[in-house]
Amino acid sequence: MDAETREKIKKTVREILEEADMNEMTEYKIRQMASQKLEINLSDSKYKVYVRHVVNSFLEEQKAKQKEAEAVADDDDDDNNNNKEFDDDGDLIVCRLSEKRRVTIQEFRGKTLVSIREYYKKDGKELPSSKGISLTEEQWSAFKKNMPNIEKAVRKMESQTM
Repeated sequence: MDAETREKIKKTVREILEEADMNEMTEYKIRQMASQKLEINLSDSKYKVYVRHVVNSFLEEQKAKQKEAEAVADDDDDDNNNNKEFDDDGDLIVCRLSEKRRVTIQEFRGKTLVSIREYYKKDGKELPSSKGISLTEEQWSAFKKNMPNIEKAVRKMESQTM
């Protein structure tokens, strides 16, 4: 099966899965719906195996997202136990992405900002550099809302480089 057909099948199956009631959906129903949309008989063995792979990949991603959500909930419990870390400016460190990069919540001119920034050390202090971005609450909400689209674009980009 050529790469273009694989991508069309993957895209169609994922769209069906994203809109489906997972309590009612079966792999057979997914194949039937995708077959109708694509006008390809996906019950042929060469397609059937690939559809199963796409479905399993999607389900694994959903499991990972669920585990991540549970971890966030656990972290919220930790926050309630005052296990918070603050930087030298008193800003809440949400997470450290690497030794030099971190996500913080800060107040600036009366606005709450989510800051993803690189830090450097000077005189024993960790200071924020100009390398990074600070998002207002509205911008952060727009970013979160579009995260599935961003992830989809990244997956597409990654699949094209393979």
